[in-house]
Amino acid sequence: MNNDAILLESVRTHRARLRGAFLVGELAERRDVNDNVKRLIGSVVLGAVICAGCVGTSFVLNALADQKAASSTSTAAPQ
Repeated sequence: MNNDAILLESVRTHRARLRGAFLVGELAERRDVNDNVKRLIGSVVLGAVICAGCVGTSFVLNALADQKAASSTSTAAPQ
């Protein structure tokens, strides 16, 4: 590669880095915020899944208890 091509590639890379820093902030800030946001979103999603599992389990257990109570009262009525 000749010196002009190296210089052009260096300028292109520098401009891309400046554009990225202008649009989303410095690299160190982007990494910290991005990691923390991903961690926060992951925690919220995990909490929602666990909550949905608890609600679903409670619903199924309640439906089974209601079904068992209904079948025991219907079999006890004819006697």
